[in-house]
Amino acid sequence: MDIIYVLVPLSIVLILIAILIFSWAVKGGQFDDLDSPAHRILFDDDDHLIDRKESPTKTDTAKDPGSEKKND
Repeated sequence: MDIIYVLVPLSIVLILIAILIFSWAVKGGQFDDLDSPAHRILFDDDDHLIDRKESPTKTDTAKDPGSEKKND
């Protein structure tokens, strides 16, 4: 029976710590937007990689001396 004198205050302290951590997370903005991170994976965000592949590189833009047309 004496253990109740230890367990009840201990459980109250643990509940208070959990409430403080939860309120800290809410004030910090952890629960502001729950849907955007889940939908962000669906958007195509590799456009910069596609543009880089399509853009000519230095080796592509270098002129081959044998392929130039001669003006006669």
